[in-house]
Amino acid sequence: MTRLSLSFCLSVGCAAPLIGGEYAVLSTGFRIPAERHEVADGVVRLYLKNGVTELPVAAVARFEADDYVAPPAAPAPPRVDPPLPASDARTLIQEAAVRTGLPLALVESVARVESGLRPEAVSSKGALGVMQLMPATAKALDADPRDPAQNIDAGARLLRELLIKYDGDVVKALSAYNAGAGAVDRYRGMPPYAETRSYVDKVIRTYVKAGGK
Repeated sequence: MTRLSLSFCLSVGCAAPLIGGEYAVLSTGFRIPAERHEVADGVVRLYLKNGVTELPVAAVARFEADDYVAPPAAPAPPRVDPPLPASDARTLIQEAAVRTGLPLALVESVARVESGLRPEAVSSKGALGVMQLMPATAKALDADPRDPAQNIDAGARLLRELLIKYDGDVVKALSAYNAGAGAVDRYRGMPPYAETRSYVDKVIRTYVKAGGK
């Protein structure tokens, strides 16, 4: 199994694209699948299956070949009933991140892109609340989407379930959160939808900008 060190690449001035399927492993451990990447001027440009995203060099710990087999995901912790609603969405997001074992920056980045942290947000498709849950999705998660605490708790649990389903592949998990797991499974990765490509790129950028913690 071949692994490419980012530091090695930079030390020899590697600005040309590296061809072949690979994973960019962020400093937080999340893995982003890419067709190839380029490194130049302190920026890593990842060429995804259906789009391009750019990240600071410091956000990428290493690259792994596409034959890398991730260790099995840790079992999900037992569900804990959400607490009573807090005074602001960010407090609820922090509590949900702790319960689900997810990085606060990731849950908050999804919430910011989904709704701007607005509990009253309603999309044109009928998605509700901070985490923009469709009523059917909220029902399957046994949550009231109009209750901010339950909405955020359910959204964080859904995000964790998707990360486990896709072995920590954050692009697939975010794509499934936006377009549904069926679309991701059908296209074997991020579906070729402009909305989904833009959504995934925005969440990853927001997450990296927040420090990925």
